Amino acid sequence: MNQKLIYDFTKFTTTDYVGQMSCIIWFIKCNFRCLYCYNDNIVYTKEGNYSFLEIFEFLKTRIGLLDAVVLSGGEASLHDLEIFSKKIKELGFKIKLDTNGTNLNLVKNLTDKSLVDFIAIDFKAPKYKFSQITATNFYDKVIETIKYLIKIDFDFELRTTINTNLLDEKDINSMIETIGCLDYKGIYYLQNFIETSSNIGNIKKSRAIDKSLIDSKNLTIQYRN
Repeated sequence: MNQKLIYDFTKFTTTDYVGQMSCIIWFIKCNFRCLYCYNDNIVYTKEGNYSFLEIFEFLKTRIGLLDAVVLSGGEASLHDLEIFSKKIKELGFKIKLDTNGTNLNLVKNLTDKSLVDFIAIDFKAPKYKFSQITATNFYDKVIETIKYLIKIDFDFELRTTINTNLLDEKDINSMIETIGCLDYKGIYYLQNFIETSSNIGNIKKSRAIDKSLIDSKNLTIQYRN
């Protein structure tokens, strides 16, 4: 509990967990190296700035003021979240997990024990571009996690960050077809790449996606930023 696995925390947000006044806990490290990732400082750091105990002290001051805690990163699912989540629940907060979907065992553990209320999975790319964009071969692991959450009828969302130099309309439609075949019924969020001072792939801003070319006949699509 004293190990410093948390890079930073955002004290208040109304946008990251829809309908909930939340704070965000940013965990260090990630098992992906997404080209467009602008949290490269969090991904590459070997030690955070805060321990679980320090975060609990902050959360105690927010009882009655916040509704929820968002576990993000980096990749939060690389860490043992069970005890941390239990203590957050004991304080009366809801929990949202932001994840790349590669740790199905942790997702099963948290959902089985009612230690998470909502999950957002970053669906990075179609299978044929997954390794190029994430520098991993974990596509099948992500699909298994999506299948599991659909099977247990858990409340979750899928979202994709778009830089058209990496993912174009054809790629997005391929991903829509994939999750449609999995019988995903939730909202599929498409969010624009945000250019910052640095990112893992030194990616620059690209043209906007042509929304008229996106297949939204059988799936609810919403655009963010």
